[in-house]
Amino acid sequence: MFNPHGCLFVVNKSKSFVAVFQKNLLSLGHHLKRHIMFTFEQYLGFLAFLTILTMGFWLMIFLVSILPYWIGGALYENWKLKREAKRRNEMK
Repeated sequence: MFNPHGCLFVVNKSKSFVAVFQKNLLSLGHHLKRHIMFTFEQYLGFLAFLTILTMGFWLMIFLVSILPYWIGGALYENWKLKREAKRRNEMK
C-alpha cells in the first residue's frame, strides 16, 4: 500500500525498512533480496572493537591531562624540600 507521497515501505528478511517509490516498483525484488552486511558475531566483534577504542581514547585523554599536573607537582614538592634543607644547612 502506497502512502500519499507515493512511497511504499517494505520490511525485508533482515528486518530493515526499505522505501520503494512508485517509479521504482520494478526494483522491489532487488530491495527484498539485499544481503546482510554483518553477521551477529561480526557485529559483536565490531562493538567490542569500538568499546576498546573508546576506552583507550578516554584513557589517553586522562593521562595527557593528569600526568603533567602530577609530575609538575612532584617536581615542585622536591624543589621545596631541597630549598628547605638548604635553608636548614645555612642556619647551622
